Amino acid sequence: MFSNYAPTPLEDWVTDFYKHLNIATPDELQPDTIAERAGIILLQEDMDSHCITNSYIQIIALDSRLPDLQRRQAFFHELCHILRHEGLQGAMPPLFREWQEWDAVNFARCAAIPRHMLHYIRLDGDAVAHASEVFQVPPRLCEERLQQILNRKREASAL
Repeated sequence: MFSNYAPTPLEDWVTDFYKHLNIATPDELQPDTIAERAGIILLQEDMDSHCITNSYIQIIALDSRLPDLQRRQAFFHELCHILRHEGLQGAMPPLFREWQEWDAVNFARCAAIPRHMLHYIRLDGDAVAHASEVFQVPPRLCEERLQQILNRKREASAL
């Protein structure tokens, strides 16, 4: 499934980011490890997940009430906002805010199951359940990520 897969620029960017942080295996793909190596303060609070970033500090606050798998997914979503977005969402035009949220959802898929770690997914049996176990993210995210990869492979073979 993953052979001859042509990654997107976003997938390459995520892989380069992780390689810069010396993150090469799913076991190293931990929010606290990523945050520490990237210089991001990671908090767990009894409030909705969010991030705060400016010229001096970067903070990701995760909702401690969320189950572990959803909290990890929220981390990757907020990581996108830290790494790729600028501005206060409440002060920006609605369409731009919607685009940032779409981008964060897409980024979370790629960051939770990065291209350079796809070979850790066992494709025999239930690949979605296996990916969820290996990468410790919700099965729905794994299903979306695997479908994203299949769709890109189909598109590439149609050209």
